[in-house]
Amino acid sequence: MKKSTFITMISFVLTLLVSTNINAQDFAKLDKSPMDAASFPTSYKDANKLIKIVYSRPQLNGREVSDLAKNGEVWRTGANEAAELTLYRDMKLGSKTIKTGTYTFYVIPGDKEWTAIVSKDLNVWGSYFYKEANDVARLNVPVTSGDALDAFSIAFTEDGNTIKMHLGWGTIRVVVPFTK
Repeated sequence: MKKSTFITMISFVLTLLVSTNINAQDFAKLDKSPMDAASFPTSYKDANKLIKIVYSRPQLNGREVSDLAKNGEVWRTGANEAAELTLYRDMKLGSKTIKTGTYTFYVIPGDKEWTAIVSKDLNVWGSYFYKEANDVARLNVPVTSGDALDAFSIAFTEDGNTIKMHLGWGTIRVVVPFTK
């Protein structure tokens, strides 16, 4: 075999190996319901968080909230994986004390009120495997209205000894109070 043919074959094999390796790095496309997080305190400079929720943000895109979060049915509070709630100190939801830790946060939508549910379930996709027996706390909260939001959103505010988790989608607004 000629030296030039050998070098050409080696070059071809190396090129094939390198290009195969590069093409093997397939990255996922952008999610239609991107993951987000909200926490309190909201400042990124304050590392002493009291509460945080990680959730995915579905878009209405011309649909109705009631088509995606059905009244009377347990909803994962967002899209994809069920929302994951972390409490960095013991807090109360209604009269029930919830210990420091990570939980799943579900809701049951309704026309006039939503039921907020903190569950000891973890690593849950959707709400398909929800078990009421795993509830740590539940609280019914009233529904109000506001300006239309296409993307499901969660934010926190403080009111005295209460951390309020605000849920908003479409014109629906729900406030879930956690007491320090």
